[in-house]
Amino acid sequence: MGVKKKRDMQVAALTICHQDLETLRSFADVEGRNLASLLLQCAQLTDGVSQIHYVKQIVPFLEKIDKNGACDPVVRSCFSVLAGIYLSLSLKNPLKKVLASSLNGLPEFCLTEAIYSFTFRLEEELNTTDVYSYRKVFDNLSSCMESFNLGRASVDNLLKSVLHFLQKSLVEILEENRKFAGNHIVQTQLMNDLLVGIRVSVMLIQKVQSFQGNLWKTSSSPVWQSMCRLLSIFTKFLSDDDLLQTIQSTSGLAVILFVKTMFHPSEKIPDLISSVLLRSVDCTSVPEWFMSCCKSLCCASLPASALLFLCQGTLAMLDWQDGSMGLRGEALLLDTAHVLFTLNSQIKEATLEMFLSRILASWTNSAMHVLESSSSGLKDSLSGNSGIAQSLLEYVYTHWEHPLDSLRHQTKIIFKNLLHMHQLTAEGADSVTDPFFLELTGNLLRLEWHIKGKYTCLGCLVESIGIEHILAVDKTIPSQILEVMGDQSLVPYASDLLETMFKNHKNHLKSQTLNSAWIDQWHETWVSPLLFVLCEGHLDQKSYLIDYYLPKLLNYSPESLKYMVQILQASIDAKTGSCNSRGALGALVACLRTARAHGHLQSATDAWENLVSSARIKQGLIHQHCQVRIDTLGLLCESNRSTEIVSTEEMQWIQFFITYNLNSQSPGVRQQICSLLKKLFCRIQESSQVLYKLEQSKSNHELENESRKQHPSDSLQQYKKFMSSICDSLFEALFPGSSYSTRFSALTILVSIAEVFPVQEDGVQTVYQLSHDIDAGRFQALLECFTSTFEEVKTLAFDLLMKLSKTAVHFQDSEKLEGLFQAALELSTSPKPYDCVTASYLLNFLIWQDALPSSLPAYLTQQTACEGGDQSAAVVEKNALMVIKCLMENLEEEVSRAENSLLQAAAAFPMYGRVHCITGALRKLPLNSLHLVSEWRPVVETLISLSYRLSAVVSPVIQSSSPEGLVPMDTDSESASRLQMILNEIQPRDTNDYFNQAKILNECDNFNLEDLTVSVLTLDTSAEVKGKEVKTCDVTAQMVLVCCWRSMKEVALLLGTLCQFLPIQSAPESSDGLLTVEQVKEIGGYFKQHLLQSRHRGAFELAYTGFVKLTEILNRCPDVSLQKLPEQWLWNVLEEIKCSDPSSKLCATRRSAGIPFYIQALLASEPKKGKMDLLKITMKELISLAGPTDDSQSTIPQVHALNILRALFRDTRLGENIIPYVADGAKAAILGFTSPVWAVRNSSTLLFSSLITRIFGVKRGKDELSKTNRQNGIDSIMDYPLWKDKERKWKNKA
Repeated sequence: MGVKKKRDMQVAALTICHQDLETLRSFADVEGRNLASLLLQCAQLTDGVSQIHYVKQIVPFLEKIDKNGACDPVVRSCFSVLAGIYLSLSLKNPLKKVLASSLNGLPEFCLTEAIYSFTFRLEEELNTTDVYSYRKVFDNLSSCMESFNLGRASVDNLLKSVLHFLQKSLVEILEENRKFAGNHIVQTQLMNDLLVGIRVSVMLIQKVQSFQGNLWKTSSSPVWQSMCRLLSIFTKFLSDDDLLQTIQSTSGLAVILFVKTMFHPSEKIPDLISSVLLRSVDCTSVPEWFMSCCKSLCCASLPASALLFLCQGTLAMLDWQDGSMGLRGEALLLDTAHVLFTLNSQIKEATLEMFLSRILASWTNSAMHVLESSSSGLKDSLSGNSGIAQSLLEYVYTHWEHPLDSLRHQTKIIFKNLLHMHQLTAEGADSVTDPFFLELTGNLLRLEWHIKGKYTCLGCLVESIGIEHILAVDKTIPSQILEVMGDQSLVPYASDLLETMFKNHKNHLKSQTLNSAWIDQWHETWVSPLLFVLCEGHLDQKSYLIDYYLPKLLNYSPESLKYMVQILQASIDAKTGSCNSRGALGALVACLRTARAHGHLQSATDAWENLVSSARIKQGLIHQHCQVRIDTLGLLCESNRSTEIVSTEEMQWIQFFITYNLNSQSPGVRQQICSLLKKLFCRIQESSQVLYKLEQSKSNHELENESRKQHPSDSLQQYKKFMSSICDSLFEALFPGSSYSTRFSALTILVSIAEVFPVQEDGVQTVYQLSHDIDAGRFQALLECFTSTFEEVKTLAFDLLMKLSKTAVHFQDSEKLEGLFQAALELSTSPKPYDCVTASYLLNFLIWQDALPSSLPAYLTQQTACEGGDQSAAVVEKNALMVIKCLMENLEEEVSRAENSLLQAAAAFPMYGRVHCITGALRKLPLNSLHLVSEWRPVVETLISLSYRLSAVVSPVIQSSSPEGLVPMDTDSESASRLQMILNEIQPRDTNDYFNQAKILNECDNFNLEDLTVSVLTLDTSAEVKGKEVKTCDVTAQMVLVCCWRSMKEVALLLGTLCQFLPIQSAPESSDGLLTVEQVKEIGGYFKQHLLQSRHRGAFELAYTGFVKLTEILNRCPDVSLQKLPEQWLWNVLEEIKCSDPSSKLCATRRSAGIPFYIQALLASEPKKGKMDLLKITMKELISLAGPTDDSQSTIPQVHALNILRALFRDTRLGENIIPYVADGAKAAILGFTSPVWAVRNSSTLLFSSLITRIFGVKRGKDELSKTNRQNGIDSIMDYPLWKDKERKWKNKA
């Protein structure tokens, strides 16, 4: 383990207002010995940590003055200044806590003056009228009541004012929130402020002493009146579904707390709350104030969510621990349970389900507290065989495999508490022979092992009654659990259960036996089955056991390693095993590797070679089975100490391994090899630092006396030789024609070496520098990697070159660099798609290495230079700007030529390569902190314009109803005739008039972004271009289509990149951004146009990628008009879908083409912490449209709705928010099967298939047993109760 550097504490310095500063100056003495001088010196510091030192001197200084000194004007003024300082500090500033802690130690004679000063300053805070300053007041009230005596006393003195402020602020914040409907950023801030205000109200009741008496409980008391108004506000919040559920939940806590505080007599509080929860309030028997404030709680139509949060408040705010509520409290506890079980059958929204699970867990905790001092009647009602306990068990059974991790965790808590509850009701009976535990154990063991909840519940049961009883039922349980560990989804659950079991069993055996004979029985039960599986089990099972179970076993029982080695060595000697299986050797190496990685095995060679011989290490390094090779390498590379010195033998074995294992064909094996070698390099680097320090700290005489240890300089020299030999082997593997796997492995390892041994510029000693071993030949080999057809190889080569010293460029003279740049420009227009990727990497390399031709600076209109650390960044930015301008100039010319002849463009200069290179250059720059803003702004504007023009050239092909064909769009007759030949070859089955004959388009002068398919902008061709003789090229339809959709792809990615990373101008004429609001809106309109009208899947899928980037930015944008765009676009497209206009350009075939993607992007970008209103309204509309209808005009909207629903149910980003609509979606899909229209039946089938996958998961393999990936009937009916009624109706109809 490496040593973590201690982070320096960052503390914001306190500041004092000008008036207080002048006050301190007027009272400060010349010698600087009074309190005013101390505070003045503190205020003049700019370091918060230093100010803490001065703050801690305040109380010791006051303790030295006499009692009469507290009335001194200097001290009084200083107290006022201290109060101002405290209230001005932010809540999380450590200075605030230090100041409060110091002032808690004030002498008694100072308290009166201090409380007066704090009360006066806090009262000024409460007079705040700015809504956006209320949060600061809330924070100050909260900090005053939290472990701060002066603050709590001040709040107590100002109780009336505090209550009035809370009432006023909560109402005003809610009103302000309604004014900013649609502005997510402001609304989120206001909702958080509202939540904090409610929490402060709850804290006020709990902390302030004034509420413990009864003097304020009169209708004429201002405190009582404010309490009533606050209770009325919280009651409204509780039922307001427009608020966040956390606000509703906290309001439920506040309502119960306020009722508990205000109601008299307190003995009847349980009866009142029971009647509210059961919706049976007798209006004549409750106080008038309760009916006035909480009238909505007394009606039978109380929403389920409000009832749920009231249950939460009941369990959290009432005192259940000491049994003070008596029999009425016990009745309330039972009533609360029945209400929660009723709500469980009604609530299906994911967030409310999560609340319900937490509240049920809270209920079980309260029940355990009550059972410790309860009546016998309650014990009968809560025993394991009672109705409530059975209902809890049913809840556990139906939710133990819920998709939400947190809900599954609450389920475990409920089950564990249920077992404890039964033990409390059993009054000391033997748990092992208890009928409830016997039946529960039998039921759990009879379940199939693929049920994940079984493992959790068995673990809780083992902790409650022990493992002996379960092993007595079936001794093969450990083997059964090991058998299922081939399924990755079950492995964590199974390993946790096994850990619980073997720990419990070991403790039991140790308590039963005085000698060590028990260890043999324990090994036979838990270790022997493991070794058998490691030797004979299938591959996945072994891998999961080694990763999950073996470390836990060795961590708990390190002494078991000797037993494992002994058994496995004997197995190796007895039989060699199949060369295709890991066998005993693989098991042995895996056990040793795990033991060494966790510190259970001495790492030095002479300490562990007696466990395994050198011959077996080499045998493992070249074993036919790849995992044995990986485990043996891991044994050599991994260690629990990052500074452990690598021995000579280990380095020899590593070199031996690399010689034979660079060309592995398995990506997983390559990844593990590279990862393990990087761990080894980190050990070498960190241990070398230890060796350097050792070399410096010890004299040569001391080192000579340590004859048994190697001299540090010798070890360092061995490290250098070893690393050099490794690099030699890796560069030799980069020969021309080497395979992809060899190049990938070699480059990945070289990148790791460059990362672990970086170029040191501050004189720090390092054992190895990769750049020292780079010569011209190796530099050329890395450049040639750019020509690989695999982008991963290009990426690795580029990363490696970037990590090397810039002197590496000196291996190339200026003429060669000029040739590299020209080659990159030519590759960017190659018809081969991977060539433009090569061009992008080449250009980025030249940009970042500052190796561009001397002719490029002409593209800059201004020269700027940055000083200091920004110099290199400025050079890179300047280079990137020049390259992008050069590419844009070429792209503009090519777009102009393509507007005349798309056929010629597809054959000679496909434009997508230029755009790809521009995007690649932009992505490497910090676009939010550019220096040459005035240069970049026209570049961005031109880029956007060029993107639109390029899109206009190719969009008719992409938006055609048969995009696999061509839309003729050439302006010369020769190209038109050649296109006619291609059209005859394609023969599209389409009625689109474009495909009847090739046409020559008329030139037009205007570019219309709103309809890219109407016309194509054609620029006047220059005389130079007109004079050129264009050679006729043989072009296939596929070449034209590839040119078009790749151009659309690159344009979408470019525009998405611009929106994602470029700063947006805050005002039209401001200089703080590069994108204007109008440009963002235009880009949004562009994406909308192509997503809704493109037919080619490749085109609209990539437009979707760019559109997602845009929508994510819009939802976080401070500009309100941009924030509301996604909502406006969503309503517009839904209206267009519903209208079913024959002239609509929406595609009803091809699974609605890009329409589902468009709506997916809009909904997935909605903030997940909000109410998800867009999703709710959209799902309601779509499910309504997807239902059966007799109107033939509704067929197309129905098809669109079914296709969109399919996409939404498949979108993992919507998470559990989509679950409540599954039942309605299934209903629409099944009813769609009865439609006479084939398109509806087809879309319904696709939707139903997606729903089945959404509910039951995906099958992970062809040979996977179906039972391991299914949901039983009870679970599905419990999750989707609507199915039960619908299924019965469908059966009757059938």
